Amino acid sequence: MKIFNTLTREKENFTPLESKHVKMYVCGPTVYDNAHIGNLRTYINTDLLRRWLRYSGYKLTEVMNITDIDDKTINKSLEEKVLIKNVTQKYEKLFLEDLKKLNIEIPEIMPHATDEDVVKQMIVIVQKLLDDGYAYKSDDNSIYFSVKKFKDYGKLSGIDLCNIKDGARVSQDEYEKENAQDFVLWKAFRDGEPSWNTPFGKGRPGWHLECSAMSTKYLGDTIDIHAGGVDLIFPHHENEIAQSESFTCKPFVNYWFHCEHLMIEGQKMSKSLDNFYTLQDIVDRYNVEPLAFRMLSLMSHYRERLNFTKKSIEQAQNTLNNLREFVLQNIETKGPGTINHKLANESFESSLNDDLNTPKAISVLFDYIKSVNTSQANGPEVYDFIMKLDKFMGLELDKVKPIVIPASVSKLVRERELSRNNKDWTLSDKIRTEINALGYEVEDTPSGPKIKIT
Repeated sequence: MKIFNTLTREKENFTPLESKHVKMYVCGPTVYDNAHIGNLRTYINTDLLRRWLRYSGYKLTEVMNITDIDDKTINKSLEEKVLIKNVTQKYEKLFLEDLKKLNIEIPEIMPHATDEDVVKQMIVIVQKLLDDGYAYKSDDNSIYFSVKKFKDYGKLSGIDLCNIKDGARVSQDEYEKENAQDFVLWKAFRDGEPSWNTPFGKGRPGWHLECSAMSTKYLGDTIDIHAGGVDLIFPHHENEIAQSESFTCKPFVNYWFHCEHLMIEGQKMSKSLDNFYTLQDIVDRYNVEPLAFRMLSLMSHYRERLNFTKKSIEQAQNTLNNLREFVLQNIETKGPGTINHKLANESFESSLNDDLNTPKAISVLFDYIKSVNTSQANGPEVYDFIMKLDKFMGLELDKVKPIVIPASVSKLVRERELSRNNKDWTLSDKIRTEINALGYEVEDTPSGPKIKIT
């Protein structure tokens, strides 16, 4: 298996620290608002990576953080005039519901930034960074990391340290400036904010600190894979490396896996442009299922920008429907399949071993379907093969079941066939209308009529 490593900017052979056990960290949500489909595309892709590792025979331990304390969650609680936990619990619940709708597997460990054990680990990290001279206390009693003290700062993002000004600091959790500054590890106490007592002062953690604390606590000093969106490369992941490697004196991550942005009709997603879509937004607006968005994500490579359009999501829904039709066709077929699956299987796996090339894998799948249909080799072996592939795709194809047609509808279908054979097209059309009124649709095929639920 080859994977593109953001750190080296190359595709590399994947070799985990332990022969058959992968340790992976995925940057999770800040639970102050609904996740948008750009966020969810990243989680679909990290889920696909997770599934492929397991499909390939690895045991997996994945940690995904829930950020329930930061500037955004605090500001939201002040804006809504409710307790911060009322905000975070509400949006965490909605996030988990989105994961379920998209058939995204829940990671083995999902800690919160406010968990007692996590906060203890943060305090240990900050204290050691202070003791070792990587961190310092500012005039306002907040603790900052000195980026100049970490000689490898910028190795992930390529950020230039030449222009950094001594003492230049940034206290907010997120910033978009393309220049490095000392970043806050621990924020001094402020009225109205959650706080913890520590040897270096009362306050709360900065945003970057939680991921280093969770990763080192639950996965150890060095992990195999760290995943997230490209927007996190700088400053978040750069800062994670600096604080983690200064704390442990060991490499933090061996492979960095980053997912590209999602665009809306060629534009950046933004509330000001009224194109900030949640999963429920696209379900309601385009009359599609949540799994259509998963299908769309499979049809694009994780390292390429995905342009979400009305046409693309409708095509993804149609592709999903066609795949289900094929599965249904093979459930109902009695005879054994005679097609050789070996070549399709090897091509499918080869595509995914090449940096998780899902568009190529989906193309292999539909070439296989075409060859089955051409050779009329439908059967239970074909069904079993598709179910095997769906362990990776996660499209819930095992839930496709044959339609139970009421006797009254079957009778109308037979009568319509008789009228067609007699070339009584007026009666045939009338019966079709009656069938449609009962909630069914007849599709005429060379092998006979097929009935669908409308």
